[in-house]
Amino acid sequence: MLAAMPDSAPSPLSAGGTSPRDGGDACPGTLRLHRADDGALARVRIPGGVLSADRADALLAVAGRFGDGELHLTSRGNVQLRGLDAECGGGPAELLGAAGLLPSAAHERARNIVASPLAGLDGSPSVGGWLSELDSLVCGSAAAAALSGRFLFALDSGRGDVDALGADVTLIAEGGDCLLRVGAADEVFRLPSADGPRAALLAAELFLRAARDSGAWRVKDLPDDVRTALVRAVGATAGPVVHRPRPRTAKAPAPGPVTAPDSSTPATTTTAVTAISVGVPLGRLAPAQWRLLTETARRYRNELRLTPWRGIVIPGPFGPTGRSGRAAEALDALAAAGLITGPDSPWTGVGACIGHPGCAKSLSDVRAEAGAAVGPVGRLPVYWSGCERRCGHPHGEWIDVVVTPGGHRISHVRGEHRAPRTVVRNDPAALASAVSEARA
Repeated sequence: MLAAMPDSAPSPLSAGGTSPRDGGDACPGTLRLHRADDGALARVRIPGGVLSADRADALLAVAGRFGDGELHLTSRGNVQLRGLDAECGGGPAELLGAAGLLPSAAHERARNIVASPLAGLDGSPSVGGWLSELDSLVCGSAAAAALSGRFLFALDSGRGDVDALGADVTLIAEGGDCLLRVGAADEVFRLPSADGPRAALLAAELFLRAARDSGAWRVKDLPDDVRTALVRAVGATAGPVVHRPRPRTAKAPAPGPVTAPDSSTPATTTTAVTAISVGVPLGRLAPAQWRLLTETARRYRNELRLTPWRGIVIPGPFGPTGRSGRAAEALDALAAAGLITGPDSPWTGVGACIGHPGCAKSLSDVRAEAGAAVGPVGRLPVYWSGCERRCGHPHGEWIDVVVTPGGHRISHVRGEHRAPRTVVRNDPAALASAVSEARA
């Protein structure tokens, strides 16, 4: 079972180093809030996206007491609380700390860990042991406190889903071993699975040494020669080199029931529903939706897994597959609440940044525009951005809609490649048609 358990013991691995940024990292947390147009914003790190029902209740309580009441999922499986009162002071952090969501003030923005949300549920290996140990090591490392709020660890169960997200340090399960990837390098290092978390932390600490002169926040920001030297330094302490190109497309769990071989049957020829997966339109959850998700989780394994694709997985077991039963009942209730529970929802694959009026840099209310343009389910996901920053955009292949002073620019993105662009000016019907055609 995935469960993040912070530990105060110091890490035996310390590569030393200080942050080259000295306060220049503007990523928000729960102690350093971001001033947005709709009020202050707090970003709560949820390592691996794993929440107990009680901690989910605590998040809702903070959102209701200090913010706009809603909870916003991020592209790293974290939660943002928006509309916080400028006079809230340390109130949100105090309540979150009491719930165990703020184990270390020095490391709260460094706890950026994504994990395969279906790990251990669909027949793939669990990465729960890695998650708890890595979070403990990060919180116990004085050096790791200097990691920027953008630095990202990924724990992949072997499905390739979070390996495709372009993390700075990635662990990939493979049999009884694990593979360690630094940045986007095609070469990975094989080592025993039990050594993975310590190797991941050491790679992050070595990155801080390498970043001293360049001021880089992430591995990809390092100069080429420095990045090569970093990979070589990690390899000097890790295992043999394996050629394993990083996947180019990050696939979210399909909404609906999650199945795996039924371990309760001696000769496993049947499958059981081990979890349910739902998508969240534009990543925004109203209080009633959050409460329903939390109550559903509490009836089963008392756990929610927030995904990097703005969805939620609730582990079961839910019993046998079929049109009736506990899984179908739970999914019907969640669908009635407005969540995505199947591939036929028009909201499948549609995402957007917060847009106007929440963000001063946005040139448009892209969430309203995305809703107005929702149509038939497309082959490709689409992401709407109110400005060129494209906050929270997906990875891999998608349709990129960006608002510019000259209109909405529509591009087909494949990794680093962008297909020729179409610009639509001041015509909502033409815009919806162009986006639908691009996604087909």
